[in-house]
Amino acid sequence: MSVHGPRAVGDTEVHPVALGGMLLSIEGRPPTERAVATVRAALEAGATLVDTADAYHAGADEVGHNETLVRRAVDGVRPAPMVATKGGRVRPGDGRWLTDASPAHLRAAAQASYERLGGVGMDLYQLHAPDPEVPYAQSLLALRDVVDEGLARQAGVSNVDAGQLELAVEVLGDRLVSVQNQFSPTHRGTEDTLRLSEQAGLAFLAWRPLGTVRDPGSPVGAAFARTARERGVSVPRLVLAWHLATSPALVPLVGATRPETAADSVAAADLDLSAEELGRLG
Repeated sequence: MSVHGPRAVGDTEVHPVALGGMLLSIEGRPPTERAVATVRAALEAGATLVDTADAYHAGADEVGHNETLVRRAVDGVRPAPMVATKGGRVRPGDGRWLTDASPAHLRAAAQASYERLGGVGMDLYQLHAPDPEVPYAQSLLALRDVVDEGLARQAGVSNVDAGQLELAVEVLGDRLVSVQNQFSPTHRGTEDTLRLSEQAGLAFLAWRPLGTVRDPGSPVGAAFARTARERGVSVPRLVLAWHLATSPALVPLVGATRPETAADSVAAADLDLSAEELGRLG
């Protein structure tokens, strides 16, 4: 039994470690069969949340590549995992990540994601990023419409600062259940949004949860490498256990591209760290 209990994402309890699908569909992605096997390995290991986005693709003509892959991977899995997707970023196929969080784009993107994911109502639809060309409140109102019109059950925001999160809470009310920001032992600049998430009862989905911890030349990396050796576990599993001990709101999104690494990461829920270890890791 996991030493770290389930995390609440709105009205749903999920395994504390989730799978992020981005690396399975962007440049340098693994073969399709291995990508599908990676999602299934995470689910078989106990994960119950998969995070995707319509912008997780490489070519300009592949919008929704990862959503389609995730739908294939979770098809027939019972109980069905929670699938979270995002809209508001666009990729023209030349490696760039652009933003379009205009209300018209978000409504169209949400409808397309709804259809790609099976037309049964998305568990969680997230605004991928604020658009500097669009007042954030307008984007949030469009996100509110996506939920109110039944395309998604719940809403989330991503890549926000504290002020934007406070505005999202005000506009979305109890529709808002999650925040997705970068956070790791080597990237703690979003800790203010983590604390706001705790106060508001929101899940905090941490992307790039490993940060640069695997750089053995850094003091943080050296501390994690030493502790991982002592515990006989991989550095990624140790880092994810650190996340789970840091906050009950944290749900790290694992960017695995192989079945074995996906399963190893999900096992972080079974790793209990002592106060001495946590003090050493910072």
